[in-house]
Amino acid sequence: MEFRYDVEIVTFVVSPAHAYFGRPKDGPAADVPTETPSSVEIVADKGIRGDRFFGVRAHTEAAVTFLALEAWEAAAGDADPVVARRNVVVRGLELDPLRGREFSVDTGDGPVRFRGGRPAHPCAWMDTMAGEGARKALIGRGGLRAQPLTSGTLRVGRASIVTDIELDAARAAAQVKRAQPLG
Repeated sequence: MEFRYDVEIVTFVVSPAHAYFGRPKDGPAADVPTETPSSVEIVADKGIRGDRFFGVRAHTEAAVTFLALEAWEAAAGDADPVVARRNVVVRGLELDPLRGREFSVDTGDGPVRFRGGRPAHPCAWMDTMAGEGARKALIGRGGLRAQPLTSGTLRVGRASIVTDIELDAARAAAQVKRAQPLG
């Protein structure tokens, strides 16, 4: 059985290099460009073209990260979700049940299939970038890492998610306690 959900892609975050390394008190790398394009090119088993994880073998199964805007707002208030540096910020999508599952995202150019992987855990940088206590509040709601299974283009705006599991948009901000994928 397939389930279809209408969601919104709020923004994409693409950066060719890491900005958070070293000690948070020293601040992020100043010379690392971070883009929020209106569309991204997803390449199967590689990630988002132009992103720091594109084609990195160790990150094949986690090349694209999703973040529910509701979860970010519950944890970090009105801090800009771009500082989380998750690739795809969505509204109206419960992410946790997608761990270990295949799902597709279609923004009008045809579906792009993903396999949900492990949670995207927050790092100590979140307290520096989003406010004191943000890291702890993001535990269990820091996002979902995913492997792109097919190639295609995704765009900011309305999107359709298709998966074989029921999701509840009202739980998009929920903090989950388990660390292993479902299924």
